[in-house]
Amino acid sequence: MSAPDVISNVLAERYASAAMKNLWSPRGRVGLERDFWIAVMKAQRDLGVPIPADAIKDYERVKTQIDLESIAQRERVTLHDVKARIEEFSELAHRQFIHLGLTSRDLTENVEQLQIIRALELVRFKVAAALLALSRQAEAHRDVMITGRTHNVPAQPTTLGKRLAMFGQELQIAFARLDELIARYPVRGLKGAVGTQLDQLTLLGGDAGKVDQLEQRVLRHLGFKASLTAVGQVYPRSLDFDAVTALHQVAAAAASFATTIRLMAGAGLLTEGFQPGQVGSSAMPHKVNARNCERICGFATILSGYVTMTGALAGHQWNEGDVSCSVVRRVALPDAFYALDGSLETFLTVLRQMEVFPAAIAAENERNLPFLTTTTILMEAVKQGAGRETAHEAIKEHALAAAKALRSGGDADLLARLAGDKRIGLGKRALSAILAEAHRFVGSAPHQVDAFVDDVKPLAKRFKGSADYEPARLL
Repeated sequence: MSAPDVISNVLAERYASAAMKNLWSPRGRVGLERDFWIAVMKAQRDLGVPIPADAIKDYERVKTQIDLESIAQRERVTLHDVKARIEEFSELAHRQFIHLGLTSRDLTENVEQLQIIRALELVRFKVAAALLALSRQAEAHRDVMITGRTHNVPAQPTTLGKRLAMFGQELQIAFARLDELIARYPVRGLKGAVGTQLDQLTLLGGDAGKVDQLEQRVLRHLGFKASLTAVGQVYPRSLDFDAVTALHQVAAAAASFATTIRLMAGAGLLTEGFQPGQVGSSAMPHKVNARNCERICGFATILSGYVTMTGALAGHQWNEGDVSCSVVRRVALPDAFYALDGSLETFLTVLRQMEVFPAAIAAENERNLPFLTTTTILMEAVKQGAGRETAHEAIKEHALAAAKALRSGGDADLLARLAGDKRIGLGKRALSAILAEAHRFVGSAPHQVDAFVDDVKPLAKRFKGSADYEPARLL
């Protein structure tokens, strides 16, 4: 009889990096829990709880002996995941000193928040890496004039560097939110069954000062600077919503970039990169699809789902707490981080591999240039004494007629049409001179690129290794 198929987590196995998977893996979590229990025991012993030093050593000796199947078997009997893990660890150590004065949520809430904050820090590092990679691409294409589009219709010239810096600005905003969230993120701490710390007070002889010392020791172990003071059995689930929406904001910035790269790739202006041996289509050999950018957009959609899930949990707790949120959080929290991690790895891959085709961009500019300069022509006409609305109407009439002729194969000479209209007041020589000054049409775009590059540059020093971070090879 063949072994049953193992149903894996697609987000984790196919897209997330090893570092992110390690943070959220069942084995990794059990390891964190055991470290937490040991830290609590050490602090309790120092504060007078009669826990033998040898007992702590016995727990430390076996803390890495993690048998997930054995724990699962225990849970099938107890129907309680924490009780199963307590029994497993204590039996390995042949002791019964862990979890004194604790409720399950003293363990799970703090450990889950530790996973969240460490995952947020990993995300922040990769966002810094993406900003630095994006700034390098923006700087490299600082002066490459392209046809700027609004509503996906040719509008005014810009530069490719400025377009990339535009997406970088959105990512900077998301980065700032991540930074702020990490700085203020509070942990629940040791609060007991309903948040009153009764059991720890009892264990420590009613000494509130010792209870505070115990909690501070545990906070230092976890690496948190702030804890919640008036909290029930669980921390407010709006904190989960806060974390997941911060992830979605990062994913949205990456998707903004990816959407436009897809459009540009479809027009033949660039490619996200096409590796040796890669196949774009099983049926059409010529296809060079922007499949990584499509994936980035897909990750943003996935994140929006987890925003909905965690948003539904915020404000949904009964009294001092319940476990109605448990099944949702087991899915939404790790998978949200897996999805964003996959998005950032893919984003970085595109930024490393993208290839720009200047000749194709120049050809598009040449085709659109007379139309792209109409706002400049309008301003020059006004400077020569034309009424703004009168000149606007005249330019609109000729531009629409020329565009229709261009699409119909007729005479589309927009300059000749404009030069012959007295409402505009500019002859063909003046109009030709305007078109000859192509560098004017991108406005402040190059300087805006410079400002973006300067803003991002300090991240390389702040996050060592981020400038050279290499994304994992993607499927």
